[in-house]
Amino acid sequence: MEGSSLRKAAPEPHQQKTSWPEVVGMAATPAVTKIMQDRPDVAVEVLPPGTHLLPGANPKRVRVFINGLGAVAKTPRVG
Repeated sequence: MEGSSLRKAAPEPHQQKTSWPEVVGMAATPAVTKIMQDRPDVAVEVLPPGTHLLPGANPKRVRVFINGLGAVAKTPRVG
């Protein structure tokens, strides 16, 4: 069929994924890849232990906290 597209439509904003518990324990790089596949509209920040953060949420950001071994230490969430 001409003009048809096989691309998946982007999910509605209320259906978009907002947390990734399945990446806890994974290395940072594949975890970031997974998050970016699910939500290409957000910026992903990888933060090592001891990083000082400014307060405030950002609906276009996901913070990935890693441990000393470079693995995801807690569930990444939008905000």
